[in-house]
Amino acid sequence: MGDNIFVTSPLLPPLEEFMPYLEKIWQNRILTNGGEFHQHLEKALADYLGVKYVCLFSNGTLALLTALQALRVTGEVITTPYSFVATSHTLLWNGLTPVFADIDPHTFNIDPARIEELITPQTTAIMPVHCYGIPCEMQKIQQVADIYGLKVIYDAAHAFGVQQQGESILNYGDLSVLSFHATKVFNTFEGGAIICHDARTKQRIDYLKNFGFAGETRVVAPGINAKMNEVEAAFGLLQLQHIDNALAERQVIYQHYCEMLDDIAHVKTLSVPEDITWNYAYYPILIKAGFPLSRDEVYELLKAEGIFTRRYFFPLISSFAMYRGLPTSSEEHLRYANDIAETVLCLPIYPGLTFEDQQRIVSVIQQAANEKLRLLAVGYTL
Repeated sequence: MGDNIFVTSPLLPPLEEFMPYLEKIWQNRILTNGGEFHQHLEKALADYLGVKYVCLFSNGTLALLTALQALRVTGEVITTPYSFVATSHTLLWNGLTPVFADIDPHTFNIDPARIEELITPQTTAIMPVHCYGIPCEMQKIQQVADIYGLKVIYDAAHAFGVQQQGESILNYGDLSVLSFHATKVFNTFEGGAIICHDARTKQRIDYLKNFGFAGETRVVAPGINAKMNEVEAAFGLLQLQHIDNALAERQVIYQHYCEMLDDIAHVKTLSVPEDITWNYAYYPILIKAGFPLSRDEVYELLKAEGIFTRRYFFPLISSFAMYRGLPTSSEEHLRYANDIAETVLCLPIYPGLTFEDQQRIVSVIQQAANEKLRLLAVGYTL
C-alpha cells in the first residue's frame, strides 16, 4: 500500500514566501478589523474575479448568514437539498423556512422548472447552489425571480473563478457567497466572501459583519462578528499569486481522470458545459446500477487502500432530523437528488496529486468493475 491519498488537499505555497507577510503584520500591530492586508485582498479579489465589490468574511457560513440579513429575507426560501448542510442551516438561523426543489440529474444543480411551482405568498427568495462549480441556469432562475419579485442569493462556495461566456458567474443574482475553506480551490485557511454589485450594499454588509457598528459609538443593525483577520487575508494574497498555476494543474489531473475512467462501464462522470471556464474544483463520479459493487462498497474498498474519497453530498440535507419533516423533503418530491446522493463519489483532485497516484486510484475502481471481485466482497462490513 502506498501513501494515503485524500479527497482534497489545500494549496500551500512555500513557507518562506509567507514569512514576510507575517513580519509585516507583526510590525503593523493590526491583527483584524479591516487592516492593510484585508483591504488589499478585497481589491485584489475583485480585480481577479471580475466583480465590483468583495466583502471578506471569517468563513463562508457567516457570509451566507449575513447575505440573508443584508437583503432582509423573510418567510420561505426555495433552495436545493443537494448541498453542504450550511446552505440550509443559515436559513434556520435566520428564522426562515427552507423549501426544497429537486435537481437537474445532469448538472446536479437546482432545476429551474421546479422552482415556480413551489412559490407561495410567503416566498421571498431563491438560494441556488453552483454545485461543484458548475453554473446554475442563471437566466431561467432570474426570469422566475423577476416575475415574482424574489431575491436571488447564490451559494457559490465551489465557484471561485468560474466564468460563463467570458463573464464571472458571481455577477448574477442579488448576491453571491464564496467559501475560502481549506478544502476549496482558493483558500485562506478559513474564510469566505460576499460578492455584491453596488457600494451601498457593500456598506451595509460591512456594518453587519462587525456587530452593526457604523463608527466608534454608533450601531445601526444587529450584526455579528464575522470579520476576516489579517493572517488569513495575507495568506489569501499569497495564494492569489499561485492560483493560475494551481488551476492549470487541476485541469491536467481532471483530464487524466476522464481518459482513464472513460471505458469503465456503469461509472458516469460529470458533464461540463463547453461555454464555461471551470475551476476543476471536484471530480465526482456516479456508481450506477449494473456496477458489481455499490457506491458504499467502492468507498470502503478505496479507503482500505489508503484512498480517502467523499460521498459529497450524502446524506441529502432533506434527510437530516431538522429538515425531514418539511413537506418538500419527501423522497418522491426529490427523486433525482436522492438518486445522485446514493451514487456519487468524489475522487481526490488537488495540486500535487501525481499521475501515479491517479493510476492507483483508478486501478482500484477498475478492479471493482470486475464481477469476480463480488466474491471477495462477501462478508465485507460496511
